[in-house]
Amino acid sequence: MTAAEKRPVLVATEADDITADMVITELSRGSVPVVRLNPADIGVDLTVSARFGTCPAPVTGQVRTPSRITDLAQLRAVYWRRPVWPTFQHLGDDDARFAAAQVRYGFGGTLYALDSALWVNHPLRNAAADYKPAQLAIAHTLGLTVPPTLVTNDPDEARGFIADHGQVIHKTLRWTPYERDGVPVTGWAEPVTAAEIDDSVRVAPHLFQARVDKVADVRVLVVGRRVFAVRIDSGLLDWRKDYSALSYTVVDLPDRLGRTLLTYLDHFGLASGSFDLAVDRAGDYWWLELNPNGQWGWLEENTGLKMAAAFADLLTRGDGP
Repeated sequence: MTAAEKRPVLVATEADDITADMVITELSRGSVPVVRLNPADIGVDLTVSARFGTCPAPVTGQVRTPSRITDLAQLRAVYWRRPVWPTFQHLGDDDARFAAAQVRYGFGGTLYALDSALWVNHPLRNAAADYKPAQLAIAHTLGLTVPPTLVTNDPDEARGFIADHGQVIHKTLRWTPYERDGVPVTGWAEPVTAAEIDDSVRVAPHLFQARVDKVADVRVLVVGRRVFAVRIDSGLLDWRKDYSALSYTVVDLPDRLGRTLLTYLDHFGLASGSFDLAVDRAGDYWWLELNPNGQWGWLEENTGLKMAAAFADLLTRGDGP
């Protein structure tokens, strides 16, 4: 094995991540060294030491786990999947907030400084691409068909938008853990009427969108320059509500649409992303949103598409889009 082939791939994710396991399995088949870690393990099970300004390289150092000692400068790629940051519940509130910040900006900042490795995807680029208003604006700029959308905390604006467009749905601008009376609540895309709009809308911006008269959804996973498109038939407004009701068909996107989605990722500097589109009765595609780090493992299981192998290939090459 050459020196280049010995360079490891770092996989940052939570302890139980079946999707990451799929990619690691493919990397192992190619004899690619892998170091897996989770920031929540900082301390006994995870140690970082990094030096700056003392050698020609911008950053040198190591990360150490119970099974690996990895030279940061030798990483060929970083797969930033679903890492969990520590909360330090054994500390008091002030100490826990302080320690958590030091981990994010110390350990996280050290990894973020590794610009010689391919990131899939860099967390700061993921964050920049995760704002729905920015997504909508870029999609429109690139010529994608965007449903009329309003972001507002003005109840009168919301009522007027609903009056103008008739069938309107409400979406959350950002998923966050939420409980009501101890029961987890998920923010699905839901129909909304003008009568439901009250003064509580003023508390925070809300996203209202004209409902697309769709016949199906399409989830598009892009890995490097490879495009995987799966049509999802369900009859549901939000197909995530009932996975047992879904059926899947592998489809080919129109060439221009596929190229535009690649350009979209290039705009944000992303090596991968999961797009949600809707198909109307005329067969036209409508932009809905991008999840820079979306789930895809269940799609491979249901379609046989070699998505994990595509990730492994991209991480093995260690090159950008």
